[in-house]
Amino acid sequence: MTLSPSAGARRSPGPWRTAAGDLLRNRTALAAAAVLLLVVLASLCAPLYADHIAHTDPFQSHVSGTTVVDGKTVPVLTPSSTGLGLGVTPIGPTWDPAHYFLGADNQGRDVLARLLYGGRTSLFIGFTAALLTCVVGTAVGVVAGYAGGVVDAVISRVLDVVWAFPVYLLAICLSVVLLTNGLKLGPVTVDAGSLWLPVTIIAAIYVPYIARPLRGQVLVLRNKEYIQAAVGSGAPAPRILRREVLPNVVPTAIVFVPLMTALAMLTESALSFLSVGVQPPDASWGTIIEDGLGLLYTRPAVTIAPGLLIALTTAALNVLGDGVRDALDPGARLRGGV
Repeated sequence: MTLSPSAGARRSPGPWRTAAGDLLRNRTALAAAAVLLLVVLASLCAPLYADHIAHTDPFQSHVSGTTVVDGKTVPVLTPSSTGLGLGVTPIGPTWDPAHYFLGADNQGRDVLARLLYGGRTSLFIGFTAALLTCVVGTAVGVVAGYAGGVVDAVISRVLDVVWAFPVYLLAICLSVVLLTNGLKLGPVTVDAGSLWLPVTIIAAIYVPYIARPLRGQVLVLRNKEYIQAAVGSGAPAPRILRREVLPNVVPTAIVFVPLMTALAMLTESALSFLSVGVQPPDASWGTIIEDGLGLLYTRPAVTIAPGLLIALTTAALNVLGDGVRDALDPGARLRGGV
């Protein structure tokens, strides 16, 4: 039996499989992905914890509620015994999952239950805004870089205008304006209390952060020999963009996704802390920090717990983003070590 020369040859893995293998060998990135997965799974289990373990509604006040601690029935909120005796002091952490594990806020709501629900909101806004930013930024950057001329000049000037504003100042201004009447773009209407409003605002202000570097990358690609050959052969522009340009810029856009997710989560938390982000009855980690600001000295867990989760999640996203970058662009790791 005679084998052809190519019969026993091993097919070389494609670039995506090679990148996936490099990422799976990066233990630091895998640890960050495991932490992120744990946070996501815990947030998804929020209804299970609130309904079947804590037996509480984290969105309803429990001013006159009671709970059981060490076999004794105690009030969730007790009148303050310091100063003028005004206000109330919520119950502190009981470390009992069924009875206010992390204590209560100033309205008697279970902090852990709100923390899990807040994680669902913060993760949804962060990932959705990052994905929308990367998609729109990639499209804008590719069109501007490949078209050139007047199209590039107009798009670049618009990006420069958005880039010139301080990010948080622009986000706060847009939030304050849009929280009154919502957002209307032709047939699309976003209500003022919808979670899609902060998603849209955050995605819009970060488009230049994606579009500008991708535009520069496309400008370099446009002068490559294979692009010039395709143009000279009469290939239509959509085909060149789809088959030659996009495969080269998509890896860069993918690298931006976890990094932009972390940035979007921080921005959402800042807006919610200032009461111009997520609106009641929804809760996010930023709104929980704002709720616990007045309890910082008596019940610090209300503020510290969401702050730690924000720090942990964004750190994991940044480490994972570095791992994805090293896998998709090994040259970046080599350049960083020089």
